[in-house]
Amino acid sequence: MPNLPTPSSSRHRHSIGSSFSFGPQSLVNSLTEGNSSIISSGPISFALDPNRSILPASPFRSSPAIPRRTKASANRHPLANDTTDVFQDSELEDDDEPEGYEWGMVDRMRLWRHDALMQHLYETAAFWGDKVVSWTNDPNDAFWLAQTYFQTHQYSRAERLLTRPFPTNPPPPPRAAGLPDGRFGAFRNAKGKEKETEASFFSSNPLQEPRLPVGGAGELFNIANEQADSVSRLVDMSVACRYLAAQCQVRQGKWTEATEMLGEANPFRGSGRSGPAIPNMDGGIKIEASMCHLRGLLMLKLNRGDQAKHCFMEALALDVKCYESFDQLISGEMMTLDEEWEFVQSLAFKEQTPADAEFIRMIYTSRLRKYKHAEEHATARHKLVEDYGLGDNPDVLYGFADALFSQFRWADCFVITSRILGLVSVHAPTMPLHIACLYQLSHLHSKLFILAHELVEREPESPISWYAVGVWYLTTKKWSEARAYFSKTSLMDPRFAPAWIAFAHTFALEGEHDHAVTAYSTCARMFTGSHLPLLFIGMEHIVLSNLPLADEALFAAQSMCDSDPLLINEQAVMAYNHGQYEKAAELFDHAISLARATQSSIAVWVAIFINLGTCFRKMKRYPEAKKAYGYVLEFEPQNAIALGFLGMVHHLMNELDDAIVRYHETLSINPINGHIIELLNLALENNASAGIMGQKGLPGGDEEWSKKMREHRNKGKDVTRLPKRGDDTIIH
Repeated sequence: MPNLPTPSSSRHRHSIGSSFSFGPQSLVNSLTEGNSSIISSGPISFALDPNRSILPASPFRSSPAIPRRTKASANRHPLANDTTDVFQDSELEDDDEPEGYEWGMVDRMRLWRHDALMQHLYETAAFWGDKVVSWTNDPNDAFWLAQTYFQTHQYSRAERLLTRPFPTNPPPPPRAAGLPDGRFGAFRNAKGKEKETEASFFSSNPLQEPRLPVGGAGELFNIANEQADSVSRLVDMSVACRYLAAQCQVRQGKWTEATEMLGEANPFRGSGRSGPAIPNMDGGIKIEASMCHLRGLLMLKLNRGDQAKHCFMEALALDVKCYESFDQLISGEMMTLDEEWEFVQSLAFKEQTPADAEFIRMIYTSRLRKYKHAEEHATARHKLVEDYGLGDNPDVLYGFADALFSQFRWADCFVITSRILGLVSVHAPTMPLHIACLYQLSHLHSKLFILAHELVEREPESPISWYAVGVWYLTTKKWSEARAYFSKTSLMDPRFAPAWIAFAHTFALEGEHDHAVTAYSTCARMFTGSHLPLLFIGMEHIVLSNLPLADEALFAAQSMCDSDPLLINEQAVMAYNHGQYEKAAELFDHAISLARATQSSIAVWVAIFINLGTCFRKMKRYPEAKKAYGYVLEFEPQNAIALGFLGMVHHLMNELDDAIVRYHETLSINPINGHIIELLNLALENNASAGIMGQKGLPGGDEEWSKKMREHRNKGKDVTRLPKRGDDTIIH
């Protein structure tokens, strides 16, 4: 096999023929060195500036426009103006444009192309745009044809167009009317002087001109040496073209090629023309920020979560208007509560958007998680409603609903989410909250079924539809069916956190604790900023009696969020297991104070009161223990655990008659509880032996009580025992 030809040393370093690499370094070098060989119209080309957007090149824009000294003719359609050129320089002037301009065939077809794009007639736009490129061989026309291919999902075709050679000094658009045979003649300016258009690679008869190869980068070595310095790929001539080419590669699943196209890291960083303090030049979104965002998506595809996080943070820092990076960071829970708060508040809002800085800060603040900075969140929502008139905006309402959800105020949250879904049929951030509220409010389970059915019929391709189906199966305790739908949801959207958490829940609810730990650990790796996976890992390790691992997981969760009542309860359980009863009681009391503000079912939180009573009993603080158990019975008179423990407190307080009553009440609910049967028999024996005037009870406390229990068992009485919840039972 013959060796591939090596690049000629005589070729310019920025020519595509100088390297097989698709990397952006040559493009960055052109920017930093101010080299004008690629586009010779200015010292630093508009096309190479990463601080600009594509806005001035867009045919859809109405403002702001790049200032131009000459005025277009009144009879010239704005869509055919030269300001739709991604390769123009901001200083470019067209002083030679005649006042009496006569439209040519190329002008008309450019107009057709842009208008077809406006009307979503993409095949029409591609058809006429292809003819324009064939005639002009102009990089700008090729860019818009590639955009059209992208809109019609012809990603490979668009990529090929963006990576084929084009002249670096394209000819000016023909100023004369197109002749029927395709030739372009001369035009006369306003003074009547005839002037012939000059064009390299485009003569008066393009059919007779040698064409450049179109097979891709490899064929550029076949270009004659005299042409090599004046041709280049579009991706080496324009940041916008490179970004579009990377988008095409991402859509084709070519992760490695797309990463090379964008660079492993931001190539403009440290170039002196990049950074949050450098403003956008045209009021749009910096294309450099968009490239960082796309790089972050690529890192997620390559399972490089930390790098993805830094890419999204860099994109948002470069341009605070890049909401998609903000959404990836927040909805993907890539940062802890403190990290996301400090990062968002430190963004260069005033430097980048002086007039809109306060609004952008408020709208972003309203989207942050609500476990901390409650006053700041409330202030942001108030300003958005009162000062900016967004009281009925779905995103602002979502911030309020999220705050209620974080406080476990399910009913109030459901009212707000219902309002949002009344305004818009589907609001992606709201749907998980709405479904969770329907799950928590048991009287609304039928509405959950209706919602899941409607979503599947209306949007079968949406992950949220199948997530709703999985939650419905959770309400019916069909764990395996629910798990199947959560798995389907996570396959459709690997970054959908609620589905991963619910998937792990199905193992825990089914008693498969080892599998649950594995699933929760996967969640913790994917969503590093959320405390919930670590909390649930700790709960599972408590069940498995892996106390050191439980301590480690709960401590890590507490470092992220210290205001979740469920987390505080689990920490108290661990303190109890370590014999730290005073600390456990304080933590249980703190959890209760947090839980009182919630609107969840009291059955969810009565376990904390039972645990608190058990701590008091272990510390021989019997009146306080009695009060805690009594509080549970106010809400659940038939709670067998609270009745049994209350009977034990009466027993230890020498109140045998009350203890016997409570034991009987417990057995009326759970008649085969062997432990309560033993306690009842012991109480009856003590009551009978003491007589009417004798001392009743066990003044020795828990120690004497345990001793009597052992003596009672040694009497050989045949008592049927079930797996017991003894006096050391703690509920979690």
